Amino acid sequence: MTEPLITDDTVVFGLLSLCLGFIFYTSSITAGFWKKFYSVVPAVLMCYLLPAILASSGLISDETSNLYFVASRYLLPAALVLMTLSIDLKAISNLGSKALIMFLTGSAGIIIGGPIAILIVSIFSPETVGGNDFDAVWRGLSTIAGSWIGGGANQAAMLEIFRYNPEKYGGMVLVDIVVANVWMAVILLGVGRTKQIDKWLKADTSAIETLKVKVTAFAEKITRVPTLKDYMMMLFFAFTATGIAHFFGNHISTFLTNGFDSVSDKKSFLSFLGSSFFWMVVIATTCGIALSFTKAKNYEGAGASKIGGVFIYILVATIGMKMDLGKVLENPGLIAIGFIWISIHAGLLILVAKLIKAPYFFLAVGSQANVGGAASAPVVAAEFHPSLTSVGVLLAVFGYVVGTGGALLCAYLMEVASTM
Repeated sequence: MTEPLITDDTVVFGLLSLCLGFIFYTSSITAGFWKKFYSVVPAVLMCYLLPAILASSGLISDETSNLYFVASRYLLPAALVLMTLSIDLKAISNLGSKALIMFLTGSAGIIIGGPIAILIVSIFSPETVGGNDFDAVWRGLSTIAGSWIGGGANQAAMLEIFRYNPEKYGGMVLVDIVVANVWMAVILLGVGRTKQIDKWLKADTSAIETLKVKVTAFAEKITRVPTLKDYMMMLFFAFTATGIAHFFGNHISTFLTNGFDSVSDKKSFLSFLGSSFFWMVVIATTCGIALSFTKAKNYEGAGASKIGGVFIYILVATIGMKMDLGKVLENPGLIAIGFIWISIHAGLLILVAKLIKAPYFFLAVGSQANVGGAASAPVVAAEFHPSLTSVGVLLAVFGYVVGTGGALLCAYLMEVASTM
């Protein structure tokens, strides 16, 4: 690996902050070039893309930085607390079953998409899907399945289960990041055309609109000019809960792994329970939901979810650092598998959304709760409306639950497909 020009994380963080500041400033301009530019390219997509350009140019590198670890372990759980602080569970339950159906459809699309993609690519490039023993491509693709259904913890589990050649694993990570980010870009482009898409889907969006109105009315009722005490209390809620999430997450993970064979066995459906990251996300989200039943929910009026949004966008920027645009065409065969795979996922979502008349919001967030997890689903949900962020958080938690089992099933199907 070539050493990047800048390895000091303080400087790297400064550059990421520069990118975010530039994007949010220019996207707020209401006339001229920037208005036209952001009407085509979503601002959140630029928050991924600019750090990716910096990484691709060799200026910075995720390989020499700890910023993603800090953002995902400290800022993400804090954001989950602040974003669920004022959650209205009753109003969310009124959204009905379509949100869950679209999420499960997204999972099914990943499970069947992998083996179908292998079969298609094997027709014109059998060497791309071949390999023997631990070099077998399907083993590597199993890690992508884990990532796209459950997230990083499930991806690591698949790597440990199927023991894909570590020297070739980087290529799979590249496919994961590139394809997932391109698909997210497509979803975000669709957000600006939500009304037209919902009209084509013949979707009933009344429940979503009701939730928007209810949450917005509550926010307007409690909005106030925040004081130093407000900020310190939000800091207290967010990072005390983060500390609790880490403490109990680590202990629960260790207890279950040491005490139950079904958890310690990486091939087991219940192996996700041994992930401390999974428990960190669940406990942080639970803390936020618990606080929503107290007067703490009124801190939304002082900007709790906005501070959570700041943390999430810092995480988004560190994720962007992982994407090296210069390597996109290094293995076109694997990239082709990835795009065919995600296209099947997308096609199934569109088909089911059309059949059950589900709003585009459910399609987009259901997909990202799988492919992007807790880092992306809230961001996409917020693009529709800030009041919908918590829906993305809750669906992302489901992704961690079904991730290992779904990825295992997908991997076994890909093994069969690669030998046909």
